Amino acid sequence: MEDKQNPPGENLWQLTNEQLATKFDSNLEEGLTDQEAEQRLAKNGYNELEAKKKSKFIQFLSQFNNSIIYILIAAAVITLLMHHYSDSAVIAVVIIANAFIGFFQEVQADNALTKIQELLVSQNIVIRDGHKIEVPARELVVGDVVIIEAGDAIPADLRLVEADNLNIQESTLTGESNSVNKTEDPLDSSEVPLAERSNMAFASTAATQGSGRGIVVATANDTEIGGIQSSVSEVKAQVTPLMRNLNKLGLGLSIFIVVVAILLFIAGLITKIYSLPTLTIAIITMVVGSIPEGLPASTSVVLARGVQTMTKHGAIVKTLPAVETLGAVDIVNTDKTGTLTKNEMTVTDVITDSEHYQVTGIGFVDGDQGVKGDVLLNGNQVDYQIDPQFAELVTIAGTTTDAELVKDDGQWILTGEPTDGALTTLFHKLKGREPQVDEVDTLPFDSAYRYSARLVNYNNKRILMLKGAPGTIFDMVKAHETAFNETAWNAKVNELTKDGLRVVALAQVENVVGDEINAEMLAGDVKLAGVVGIIDPPREEVIPAIRNLRQAGVRVNMITGDHPDTASAIASRLNLDESISAITGPELDEMSDEELQQNIGQYNVFARTTPQNKLRIVKAQQANKKIVAMTGDGVNDAAALKQANIGIAMGMKGTEVAKEAADMVLVKDDFTTIVDAVFEGRHVFDNIRKTIRFLLPTSFAEGLVVLISMIMGQELPLYPTQLLWINTVSALTIQFAFIFEPAEDSIMRRGPRDVKRGILNWFDNIEITYVSILIAILGILLFDHYVDAGILTPILGSTMAVNIIIFGKIFYLFNIKNSYPIFSKHFFENKAAFIIIGILIAMQLFLIYVPFMQTIFHTANISFFYGWLVPTFAGLIVLVVTEMVKLLRMAYTRKTGKVTGMK
Repeated sequence: MEDKQNPPGENLWQLTNEQLATKFDSNLEEGLTDQEAEQRLAKNGYNELEAKKKSKFIQFLSQFNNSIIYILIAAAVITLLMHHYSDSAVIAVVIIANAFIGFFQEVQADNALTKIQELLVSQNIVIRDGHKIEVPARELVVGDVVIIEAGDAIPADLRLVEADNLNIQESTLTGESNSVNKTEDPLDSSEVPLAERSNMAFASTAATQGSGRGIVVATANDTEIGGIQSSVSEVKAQVTPLMRNLNKLGLGLSIFIVVVAILLFIAGLITKIYSLPTLTIAIITMVVGSIPEGLPASTSVVLARGVQTMTKHGAIVKTLPAVETLGAVDIVNTDKTGTLTKNEMTVTDVITDSEHYQVTGIGFVDGDQGVKGDVLLNGNQVDYQIDPQFAELVTIAGTTTDAELVKDDGQWILTGEPTDGALTTLFHKLKGREPQVDEVDTLPFDSAYRYSARLVNYNNKRILMLKGAPGTIFDMVKAHETAFNETAWNAKVNELTKDGLRVVALAQVENVVGDEINAEMLAGDVKLAGVVGIIDPPREEVIPAIRNLRQAGVRVNMITGDHPDTASAIASRLNLDESISAITGPELDEMSDEELQQNIGQYNVFARTTPQNKLRIVKAQQANKKIVAMTGDGVNDAAALKQANIGIAMGMKGTEVAKEAADMVLVKDDFTTIVDAVFEGRHVFDNIRKTIRFLLPTSFAEGLVVLISMIMGQELPLYPTQLLWINTVSALTIQFAFIFEPAEDSIMRRGPRDVKRGILNWFDNIEITYVSILIAILGILLFDHYVDAGILTPILGSTMAVNIIIFGKIFYLFNIKNSYPIFSKHFFENKAAFIIIGILIAMQLFLIYVPFMQTIFHTANISFFYGWLVPTFAGLIVLVVTEMVKLLRMAYTRKTGKVTGMK
């Protein structure tokens, strides 16, 4: 980015304060004037990433991009040209209704995400006209001087001009888990990697310690985060398995129906069964009757209901098909910190010379006086103050930390470094208050010497308190204490690290002289108080969630920047798998793409990973034909999120780039929502599959009535308008019964569906064939029987035939709506189905007995016996036959253990 903005030799990290003020025409003490800020805002725009906005018109047009819709449009045009206006109008209504349903649901999902983004707008303290004022981050401009305090989000790219013990967490940008110590001094080198630009602060990062001041050098898309956002567009979004399956099914159906129609039209011309206009209408009637035009609308509505259900569970799904994708997922790759764990570093173990203690209370447990916890020794509660070293350790922990616990809206919130936070929490647990620190001087932590120190006045003494890496502190201690048993202490430390704990040693030097920490003080008589073991505890609710996913055949992998021992220990506590196998990012880098693809399935913990590692992991899993879900929150997670079959971003700690790249956003960063999403995804697919299994045979039955009649050269039992009526009322009523069908008991006890096998299996195809033939034959035979016998006129016969098709659909619905026998406790679960059937019957009464409807649709007043009892009898035949087949299917499943319709 800087190469675009700055000529060679003018890299921002090399400039002095005077050069910065000149370059950006700003005053580092007084800031910009309000007038200048307004002018720059008007010229350069708001400080916000410009998401690629979807054209509402294009979104609407995309709803027509479907092979089934193409055929319906062609049918509508032909009937219009033949002046069959009512036919073309009905077809057009179905097409447009489907388009609006899909369009409004996609817009609704987009709007819900936008509302979440609006809630995440941050405020920052800025100097303007010499005064500190609070300004929304989106209104910052280049040249603004921003004040930074611990806990603040960095709103834009800044060049620091002041830094007082300032640490910034840059993991969302660089992938490095540790905070970076910042300085205001210019850097000499002209080539400095992003992670080493110590006098720069970048948008999307956050201050964890200290304070500072910086001048805005880039906003919006010109920031580092903006540059990464642009690169994300190079990753091609994945087509969801459902859309691949539906497109394949729709294309296959369309080709089949069109081929049959062409062959039948040619045969009709040769045999001259009907006149050309009659033949054309008959063919169009067959096509419209056979085409399941309600399929796109039904699918959209089922998906839309799934989206709404997920919203209630705290997940915003950005596109309709994405809600089903999680139901097909084989692997969930998830971050550790804050997702599987609380992101609340906690002291669980304290070791002194004499004892090894446990400390209870996980994270920032809410309480009136602060966080709560007890000290245990061999499982029994004890008073920690009986051990003088433990008491000293608690004092050092509270005195040397810069983290603070403050109560906000009834909850304890921590600001500062995670390790410091654990020590602050320990002090709160045991003391029940904030530490009272009379600070004289502080030496911040530095990775070069791996410890920090604080000089304080305590109990009328001047004491130097230290905390840091055990090895470093042990070296200080043994310099004066010859009896110090370093071997024993290292064994204690190793015991903690094997359990995945981060270990910190605490020590002090008493009665020091001076007001500044110096080498002489640090070389004094350092006394070890003890060591603490710190861990980011697993979320309790995650353990059953992972168990449920494993039971559902979904593998959960942990991807983290932590040490492999720490990651493996957490994975074991979470019961991530039967056995834990870890690999590190550097080890992944040594593998070729082919080697990674071959070996990726051996590991379930990926430690010390970079964002590039994450992308390679996802690609390797997909190369093995797996459907992959990926969670993430950082800017550099965006590419992996977009590459995954479904990317899941965190709504609270996630960056805007991550949320834009993802398919789903977890509002509360709750991993358990993924279990709900897998459940709902499978529920949605089941209901879509049931809808298809219902629509195809009932639609084909209508087409077969026309086809068989044409082959037999007889009068059509159904008029074109009657077929259009059947399709229309079905589209408006009965096919939507599946939207309300509850999930079956086995939904989370079976593995993910095999997306390569499509939506329908061989048994489904047999079922579609015999059901469509059964309904069609019943309609034709009963029509021929009563009309040929002179019992009914052709008009009354057609009226009866319409109800035969309708009742065939109604009774088949009861068979197919779930996999249980019809007479079971599940019969009345879907109460909406009965309401829908009632509406359908009312519409049939309207069709048959209202005079103007009789004129349009060629119906007539028919007796109760022929108009209702005969169709009911026909429907019962459909139900008995399909139920017998269902029972045979269930027996086959019990015998073989294979679930028909699943892999």
